[in-house]
Amino acid sequence: MMNFKLPFVPERPQKQRESGITMVMDKGLSLKESENMIEASSEYIDFVKFGFGTSMLCNQLHDKIKAYKDADIRPYFGGTLFEAFVIRNMFKEYLRYLDVCEITTVEVSDGSMYIPHEKKCEYIRELSKDFYVISEVGSKDASVNFSAEQWKEMMQKELDAGAKKVIAEARESGNVGIYKSTGSADEDLIGYILNHISPEKIIWEAPLKPQVVWFIKKIGPNVNLGNIAPNEVISTETLRLGLRGDTFLDFLPEEFVK
Repeated sequence: MMNFKLPFVPERPQKQRESGITMVMDKGLSLKESENMIEASSEYIDFVKFGFGTSMLCNQLHDKIKAYKDADIRPYFGGTLFEAFVIRNMFKEYLRYLDVCEITTVEVSDGSMYIPHEKKCEYIRELSKDFYVISEVGSKDASVNFSAEQWKEMMQKELDAGAKKVIAEARESGNVGIYKSTGSADEDLIGYILNHISPEKIIWEAPLKPQVVWFIKKIGPNVNLGNIAPNEVISTETLRLGLRGDTFLDFLPEEFVK
């Protein structure tokens, strides 16, 4: 969808994509703001997450959901909302809420509460019968540390249970989970995960621009990225295409960069 066809620009899959995904975090956009985002950049957005429990408070929620769907964007509610229902023993009510809102994509997480991993996988198995399931691995609590082997095993078991994609937790702050407290990538952890799990199956939360750049350089322009801010969708796409300084030389032939 470029306004001029430049050579040596990475090929991007068409929607609905299974790689090169951009997931945007909606933390309370108005309907008009959502419509403006759609008008500006819907071609580059695959999922919109109503972050944490914001869907419970959004004005014109149904209109926003319909607007996203009409733009071929899959909306879903953040995993923290799933946990808010589960901790209250209200899973059936959660299903009713999804039905009323006509939501067909769900996120299963355990970042704010403890759920035995086999129980989490049971939720994934149950939901995957009727929904496109995205599961999230990692804790929002910086004091909770999983080994690389645990990350790999949890991701694989959740994919085996029926998750279509697994999210690598980073929070919207980008300083936990797959990142160090400074916001820099935990390269050893990410490298270990990539040695065992297909990158197409993972959505890497990358709320900060240096994190987006790092993943594009590490995995390529069609890496799956999550927690992108609404006003950063186009600029993220320019990074994927080598149309911004940080990745300007990465996709050009050698004779151009000597």
